[in-house]
Amino acid sequence: MPIKTETELYAPVKSYFEQQGYSVRGEVHHCDLVAIRGEEPPIIVELKKTFAIPLLLQGIDRLRLSRCVYVAFEMPNKGKAPHGASWPQLRKLCQMLGVGMITVQFFKRKQPAVLVECHPPQAAAVPAVAPASADLLLALASQASPPADNTAVAPMYAPTTLPRLNKRAADGIVREFRERRADYNVGGSTKLKLMTSYREKALHLAQLLQHHGTLSPVRLRDLTGNAKVASLLQKNYYRWFQRVKRGVYCLTPLGEEALITYEHVVVELPPINSHT
Repeated sequence: MPIKTETELYAPVKSYFEQQGYSVRGEVHHCDLVAIRGEEPPIIVELKKTFAIPLLLQGIDRLRLSRCVYVAFEMPNKGKAPHGASWPQLRKLCQMLGVGMITVQFFKRKQPAVLVECHPPQAAAVPAVAPASADLLLALASQASPPADNTAVAPMYAPTTLPRLNKRAADGIVREFRERRADYNVGGSTKLKLMTSYREKALHLAQLLQHHGTLSPVRLRDLTGNAKVASLLQKNYYRWFQRVKRGVYCLTPLGEEALITYEHVVVELPPINSHT
């Protein structure tokens, strides 16, 4: 049952990780899906309708953020591996590249089935290497020898080199994840305004200004607990705020409109009466 967009993969993959005890967010710093459990390293999943080289290259790039990276795509019709390869060959290819592989099978009358074909090797950080070329990926796939059956297998092949971890960017993923109150984005979305922690914080200020009329940055900082309130107001990225006079701000018509547009987010913010 072919899917129309990769966003259809998000809900079943999210549900799978939630059943394993993870919290999940979509579209975190351009990663389709990020899952975090406790203090464990984040899991990153990149979604595509079909298995292809661009998906693998995207997965390799995400290894700069985490060693727990999966690529996920729809199980093709009749369960045949794509591009004339075998499933064992594709599993081995992913393992050699340092990423895990997930397939999702859709049905007409029952819930999608999510299968982890293989887990990422989670190898230790090693010297950086340039992303694999298309010719190299195809060569690796052709050299892989399939095992006797077509069942999902545990990692058998560790990559010799992995992209160097970017600790600052990796920490940014976790920080952005934890600062979001809920999951408002669908992984794999394109050409949509995404809900980020920055936008959430700006909406919180807009909500308070709508309720109180005018407030100072100091008062807003006290009400929200956000130490960067002054920066949000001064940069005014969304043009939601207007300085009435020195140290006093009010909400603009664009801000009023945003509170309606993002009502589903506003209702998740702390109640106004808890701050007054």
